[in-house]
Amino acid sequence: MEDIGTMGGDKLILRGLKFHGFHEVKPEERTLGQKFVIDVDAWMDLSVAGKSDCLKDTISYTEIYRIVKGVIEGTPHNLLESVAELIASTTLTKYPPISAIRVKVGKPHVAVQGALDYLGVEILRCRSAPPK
Repeated sequence: MEDIGTMGGDKLILRGLKFHGFHEVKPEERTLGQKFVIDVDAWMDLSVAGKSDCLKDTISYTEIYRIVKGVIEGTPHNLLESVAELIASTTLTKYPPISAIRVKVGKPHVAVQGALDYLGVEILRCRSAPPK
């Protein structure tokens, strides 16, 4: 699959969303929780909103923010892959105008030897084309 980012197009961008959650396999991390940093790109046609200047012609960033917040602060998952998948699938289900979504989930505080910004996962999900 070609990376949609190389194809161009309009997208909503949410960067550096920070929440406290309890996602991890290790019991101590499930008990104490930790900070998660999330980035989201949501591809959709923004030309109508660009011309109309009306919120009804786009999707509010705050709606996507609420989805991310609900997943990160909600039911714990063992894997970041599962967290990212739930954010992506929920967003695509709730907002049909979004054609594709990229979700990056990072953990800045991990038990590894060495300096780092964060460790995490990034997924890209495209809406399935309707059958012909």
